[in-house]
Amino acid sequence: MISPDKMYPLTAHEKQHYAEHGYALVKAVFSKDEAAYFRKEVHDIAQRLLANQADDVVNQGWSSGAKVTDLPRELLHCHNVQFHSSALARLLVDPRLTDRAADILGDNVQLHHTKMFIKPPEKGAPFPMHQDAPYFPHENHSMIAAIIHFDDAPIEKGCVRVVPGSHRAGMREHLSDGGHHLPPEEFPVADAMPCPAEAGDVLFFSYLTIHGSGLNTSQEARTTLLVQMRDPEDLPLVETHVSRGQGHMLRGVDPLANSGPSVPSPVRLKAVTDRV
Repeated sequence: MISPDKMYPLTAHEKQHYAEHGYALVKAVFSKDEAAYFRKEVHDIAQRLLANQADDVVNQGWSSGAKVTDLPRELLHCHNVQFHSSALARLLVDPRLTDRAADILGDNVQLHHTKMFIKPPEKGAPFPMHQDAPYFPHENHSMIAAIIHFDDAPIEKGCVRVVPGSHRAGMREHLSDGGHHLPPEEFPVADAMPCPAEAGDVLFFSYLTIHGSGLNTSQEARTTLLVQMRDPEDLPLVETHVSRGQGHMLRGVDPLANSGPSVPSPVRLKAVTDRV
């Protein structure tokens, strides 16, 4: 039944953990069967893109991954999965995801972008430690990420690693070679806190939380969906990383009456003008 009621909130412990550490791994948000269904959807998208010779589906990941490992590395990915699969479109507005996001962001939850990741067996690409904030900075730093796990992600699969509490220090200066990242010698991936997860788990974290991932050295793929969300009243400082689905309301309403950066509202225009 469609309802405005919040049916799937974070627990008190999860809220406290997020506030203190900048992340929360929420267990069994989706069932194993649902995760397997979504996993197939993601892998089918990858196969269709490959069959149609779409650009940049398979690559080495971020070139800065060479600072994490000198072993072969590979990544399959694409943005805007909700336009490739109706199942994944429905997933984005599932209250089991959005109710929990609302406990972090507030009642109104707006999509920034989605991106699927398949780390292939034995060579799934790593990424150095970084914050997401330099890619798409916002005035109030409301942006959060939700990584939905469609299969198990133990340490050997290159699970996400975080620096607990790092969100409280604000945005840091990043290197920009091969993607924004922090100096690997100062923030080695291997020293960060691993967040091993099971299929159906969701890892929520602030875009100010320092995170990265290791190489998938296992015999199985690691399949995830990244969903970046924000408070719709939190204005971007720069128009960058604009995605096709940006502005889609996942929960609540948009008080600024703005469907995305390409259709600015008077309130947003005034805010941008005032900054200039």
